[in-house]
Amino acid sequence: ALLVIVNPIGTMPMFLGLTHKHGAADKKRIARVASVSVAIVLAVSAMVGEHVLGFFGITIASFKVGGAILILLIAISMMHAETSGEQQTPEEAKEAADKESIAVVPLAVPLLSGPGAISTTIIYAAQSPSLAHRGGVIACCLLVAVTTWIALRAATPIGTRLGTTG
Repeated sequence: ALLVIVNPIGTMPMFLGLTHKHGAADKKRIARVASVSVAIVLAVSAMVGEHVLGFFGITIASFKVGGAILILLIAISMMHAETSGEQQTPEEAKEAADKESIAVVPLAVPLLSGPGAISTTIIYAAQSPSLAHRGGVIACCLLVAVTTWIALRAATPIGTRLGTTG
């Protein structure tokens, strides 16, 4: 489920759009940094997410309901192929293009490891207090990060092969 929510294949067009002016070495670095960032965000969520929720007085049961609603809305949006309602001003586009690296923001957070992925990770990690279970969840997070790296590295050759219109 986590791989579907992170959706590295669906992020490939965004990666291509964000890196179209970068060279091959920069694209490799951006893919690596984004994937490592995804691994860190999800692993930290698995380790301390339940404690953060407890600090704010949020129970896992209520978090499951909120997370399920969020994932339902994401699924409905995917089924209807709706574009995001957010608009980007020309100033924001210029600022994003001028930034040193887009690997962490916006690529890793929130595109890849957004609220759906973080809430899913916290819910899976909270299912059992054992270290073995948490280790398994963290291993899944690392596997998703490796898959993300592979997808982002493959984005440029696939994009070149498909062309601008597919």
